[in-house]
Amino acid sequence: MTKLILKARSLLVAVLGAGILLTGATTTNAATTAVSAETQQSKVKPTIVLLHGAFADGSSWSGVTSRLQRDGYDVVAPAVPLRGIAADTSYLRGVLATIPGPKVLVGHSYGGALVSQLGDTAGVKSLVYVAAFIPEAGETLGALNSQFPGSELDQVLTPISYPGGVDLAVNPQTAGPVLAADIPARQAAVFVAAQRPVVASAFTEPVGQAAPAALPKYAVIPTGDKAIAPAAERFMADRAGAKKVEVQGASHLVAVSQSSAVTQVIERAAR
Repeated sequence: MTKLILKARSLLVAVLGAGILLTGATTTNAATTAVSAETQQSKVKPTIVLLHGAFADGSSWSGVTSRLQRDGYDVVAPAVPLRGIAADTSYLRGVLATIPGPKVLVGHSYGGALVSQLGDTAGVKSLVYVAAFIPEAGETLGALNSQFPGSELDQVLTPISYPGGVDLAVNPQTAGPVLAADIPARQAAVFVAAQRPVVASAFTEPVGQAAPAALPKYAVIPTGDKAIAPAAERFMADRAGAKKVEVQGASHLVAVSQSSAVTQVIERAAR
């Protein structure tokens, strides 16, 4: 009888021991799976959202888009309505809601103001401003652009009046040297011919909010910009705490003329 009791105890200990080992293995496997999933998530490249500026469309990002896609990034370059900061921000929030996962927002010129308004969107990890406005709450783009000498944009604007209001276009005969001095004249002429006018009130509408202070920010500053004065771009970048990258001699359409340099900054922000 004693031997039977001892064998039963031994069997019970063995079973319990096996259960402990099995539970430990299950816990370890679960932890490993969780760590693996977290590691995999950290390796997911963010989607790059490219917001064009006034007078432009998504094709102005073509050189940057092709480089980013070649490097494995998903890219979205939506058509900005150009109906004013509040209206465009509202529309673009809907666009961003369709893009899962982490995102890097990039804005050119007027698009910079929109990037600032959208910085509080879930999943946004960094902001990039390319020859762009970086306004504070309550400021207007027109006032910012006139605060520093060097902008010649006012000299090439043409108003378009219609029953619903006033839009602004650029004069196709004179806009090339202001917007695209470092781009072949024929290419600049194609850009201007396909321009999309912006509502005039976009430059007098007070901005609702500044970009979130905690988000990393980068600013590409073309030193030959004649649409937004480089001094204004440096001032806004410094005030926002953005890392500045200057592209010597580049025009306002630096994303077209220097797409490689702009892409490098975007990928730095994405990492």
